[in-house]
Order: sequence, then C-alpha cells, then structure tokens
Amino acid sequence: MTKQRFLWWSIPALVLVLGATALVYRDLPDIIPIHWNAAGEADRYGARVTIFLLPLIMGMMLLLWPVLPTVSPDKFRVEGFSDTWWFSGMVVVALFAYIQGVQLAAVTHGALDIGRALFGGIGIAFVLLGNVLGKVKRNFWLGVRTPWTLASDRVWYSTHRLAGKTMVTGGLVVLAAALIGLPPYVSTAALLAGALVPVIYSLVYYKRLERAGGA
Repeated sequence: MTKQRFLWWSIPALVLVLGATALVYRDLPDIIPIHWNAAGEADRYGARVTIFLLPLIMGMMLLLWPVLPTVSPDKFRVEGFSDTWWFSGMVVVALFAYIQGVQLAAVTHGALDIGRALFGGIGIAFVLLGNVLGKVKRNFWLGVRTPWTLASDRVWYSTHRLAGKTMVTGGLVVLAAALIGLPPYVSTAALLAGALVPVIYSLVYYKRLERAGGA
C-alpha cells in the first residue's frame, strides 16, 4: 500500500459517503439518533445536521494521515513500515465509511439491527489491523503506544506480536458473535480483551526486563 493508493481509495470513499448523506439529509427528521449502546438501542439524540459528523471526521483524517509521518521525530519515523501505515489508514477510513452507511440505514430504516451490524464491521477491522500490527515499528501514531513500549524496542516488538494475535482473535470472535446473534457483551468483552491484554503485557514485560537490567 502506498500514499497514492491510500488517497485514490480514500478520497472516492469520502465523496461517496458525503453524497449518500446529502441525498437522505432532507428526508431526515429534525432530531435523529446519534449514538447506540452495545445492545443496538439508541441512547442519544441530536439535530439532523449531526449526520455529517462522521464524514467530517473522515475528512480530517484524510488531511492528517499524510501529514503525521512528516512531523515524527527522527527515531520514530514511519518510513520503515510505510506500507502498513497506509494500509492501516485505509482500513480506518473504510470502517468510518461503513459506520456512516450503517447509521444512514438506521435513521432511514429503523428495522436494522445496528448493534450486530456495527460489531460485524468493527470485528473485520480488528482482524485486518491485527494481521499487520506486528510490522509496525516504534512510533507515536500507530500501535500499542504505552510508556513501556515507547521506552523499549524489545517491549514494543514483543507487545505488537502479541497484539496482532489478540486483535485477530478478538475480531474473529466479534464477527462470529455478530453473525450468529450472540449477546452484545460477548463482542464487547472480545474487543476489550483484544485491546487491553497487550497493554497490560507491555507493563509486565517491561518491569521484568527492568529487573533483569535489560530494558
């Protein structure tokens, strides 16, 4: 994945999302659901103009993602894993576009099971990101950026090898749960475990290396 391919894919995705949002905007009620809990129930409402919030975030990301590598400190540059950098950006943009599509479907066709739909998309994104996470080198923008991974190359690489496995496993569990309709707490627990286990591991491993004098 290159910067050019990232932009060639992401810009049309943003245009498509903006177009779809503008197309349904005038038919939306003045107040629409803007947040759903893990069970797929709307628990927050806002003015219909807020339907453009996620496309706005997508646009900001498209502006920032190419800039962040240029402002990284010398020892934390992303050039050593640029393919993974641009691929990860594409996955995140795709996830935002998917979530916006689900939201548009939910506010125009209330029968959609938005909880299962959202968890399914997030599960796929977890699998895709986890599959490349082990290639990410130490940086300030992408990966498991704890004080302990940033302080030690050994902790960084060991943590990210583990994080790749926990994210892929968690993502597959979430996707399976969404497909067969398991309770939402199953997906929530899988996502939290996939993200938090590497964080805890980074602390434990760093302290072990520190005691051994090798951190």
